Amino acid sequence: MRGFYARPAPSDRRARFGTLTAPWSTRYALESMASALLPGAKTRRWTRVEYERLVELGVFQPGERLELLDGQLVVREPQGSRHAGTIRRVLDALRRALGDQWQIDSQLPIALDHESEPEPDVSVVARDPSAYVSAHPSRAVLIVEVAESSYRIDREHKAGLYARAGVPDYWIVDVVGNALEVHRDPEASAEAPYGWRYRNVATLRPPAAVTPLVVPGSVIAVATLLP
Repeated sequence: MRGFYARPAPSDRRARFGTLTAPWSTRYALESMASALLPGAKTRRWTRVEYERLVELGVFQPGERLELLDGQLVVREPQGSRHAGTIRRVLDALRRALGDQWQIDSQLPIALDHESEPEPDVSVVARDPSAYVSAHPSRAVLIVEVAESSYRIDREHKAGLYARAGVPDYWIVDVVGNALEVHRDPEASAEAPYGWRYRNVATLRPPAAVTPLVVPGSVIAVATLLP
């Protein structure tokens, strides 16, 4: 993982679960530092509900790129122009292929499970915006991550979490390797991270094409997804 981070809350900020005081903030900062420097150190895990409360309180700085992955706060990779440009290409390709049948989001939260709330680069969810006013979507039919420095996290960690949550179609746009990885058929596996993996993984390069499971009749050229 790239690291853990928590910004101490102001001493007068209150929440439904109490007051965040300076000693608590200091203790948490020290524990976070210890967990990053000492592999055997005890860490504090967060639930998705707790994480969302911290977000509501404004504990984190505006624009801070954090995700909750299996109870751990993870700092997302910095987003350079190539990363951002690739996200735009994926969004454009999916919108042309899927039309208005599905809602296509970019870097918005998915309530994946009790301890995970990632913000995928691209996610395809049911088109029902009114249903997401009081809660984030919890089911995605397709998730796409654009990987530069985050390839190991996307492939080894997020793949296991997405498989465990039953996401049927997971793509990794490997910017460095100039390829698209397609992960499908989630299955339980005692050897895999988080106890789940994708049984079928295919690496595609131009001039290959890919068909999203959710729209079997559509075809997307891999080259249109790559920078």
